[in-house]
Amino acid sequence: MTVSPETPDIASLVGDDRVAGTLYTGPELFELEMDRIFHRTWVWVAHESEIAMAGDFKTAWIGRRPVIVSRDRRGGINVLLNRCRHRGASVCDVPKGNGNGFTCPYHAWSYALDGTLRGIPYPEGYENVTEKKDLPLQRLKVGTYAGMIFASFNDEIEPLEDFLGGARLWIDRFMKQGAGFPIKVQGEHKFRFQGNWKIQLENTTDWYHFPIVHRSWMSSVDAETASMLSIMTDESAVTHALGNGHSVSVSVAEHVDLDVDDGTEKLQDRFGHVIEELSKDLPPERVRRIVRSLHGAGFNLNLFPNVAMSMSFFRVLRPVSVAETEIRHVALGLDGGPEIVNRERLRIHEHFQGPFGFGSPDDAEAWNRVQRGVTGGVDMPILVNRGLGREKPNDLGQPTSHATDETGMREAYAMWKRMMTDVK
Repeated sequence: MTVSPETPDIASLVGDDRVAGTLYTGPELFELEMDRIFHRTWVWVAHESEIAMAGDFKTAWIGRRPVIVSRDRRGGINVLLNRCRHRGASVCDVPKGNGNGFTCPYHAWSYALDGTLRGIPYPEGYENVTEKKDLPLQRLKVGTYAGMIFASFNDEIEPLEDFLGGARLWIDRFMKQGAGFPIKVQGEHKFRFQGNWKIQLENTTDWYHFPIVHRSWMSSVDAETASMLSIMTDESAVTHALGNGHSVSVSVAEHVDLDVDDGTEKLQDRFGHVIEELSKDLPPERVRRIVRSLHGAGFNLNLFPNVAMSMSFFRVLRPVSVAETEIRHVALGLDGGPEIVNRERLRIHEHFQGPFGFGSPDDAEAWNRVQRGVTGGVDMPILVNRGLGREKPNDLGQPTSHATDETGMREAYAMWKRMMTDVK
């Protein structure tokens, strides 16, 4: 896609401390984002627990392109464009399942789990003009790290581990909330808000909004939980820019590495029933390790461009249009872990992230208002300068500031600018 004369110089839209309002409202910029970001980089599509068995599959999106994530009979993971090679119909329209392959509903061309074209009904007429081996479903580049599945339309994309870079340490730490069990997806819900995808991208490492937008949630939980997330003046609550658009915000420093425990932290009274049940079969140190992990990790990790590993759940964004975004909140549990623990984790998830919870509706309302407000004053910049004066490199050279500062947003927009101006 080419930039029309009406499109402003893209590099000028992102500064060190502000971005142009047109980043939320420009339809042509949105189309360029689909091409230059979502169709060129690594995009998260699934967790391995969602396709644990041979024959398992789920549908997902990369930008606005539908894909299928499948595990074939040899155990291989495949990401396939959900488009028949014949006349273009989607070949899978269910969210998830288990089967032997995919059949187009239009003319019944059938494909294996790895995308191989297996059958063409009434083959008479295709002699000498069509070879099945030449028409598989389009396969994408696939990479996995710590159970996280990513895919890309770009065959020349850098290795996934290089792209993740400084985020890998935090992904490893996030997975420790399994307390010795693998992490699994327990379920999800999705909703849409009337706003640009980057509004949500900013939100995951934005602790500045938390005591304001989520005041009702703070008043609905016990004092211990509320105190845990009262971080406005907590010097241990920091944000690191991790490179390649990724960032992490630490909210509960003592839970950054859940394998580290000096034994002084008091277990929350609200989990007394869990402790009692677990203590029937497990030693005290094992019970303590599991219960300390019930709230998840002590940080929010943002992976550019579309997934957050937020304390105890995944938040996945999907751009629908310049002013509409779909969000999936994915609840996590312990694969093979005690039932009471997974049930408790679901209740915690529902209380904040669930469709009737205190957190998601308030977030969505704020995001809607941002889009409405920016549309009314598109010539005014969006400020991302909070904490710029106190931002310093940590021991790894990563820009670091307080968790309420906008270090993570500046990192994301630096990556946005790099990808949007790297025309190939």
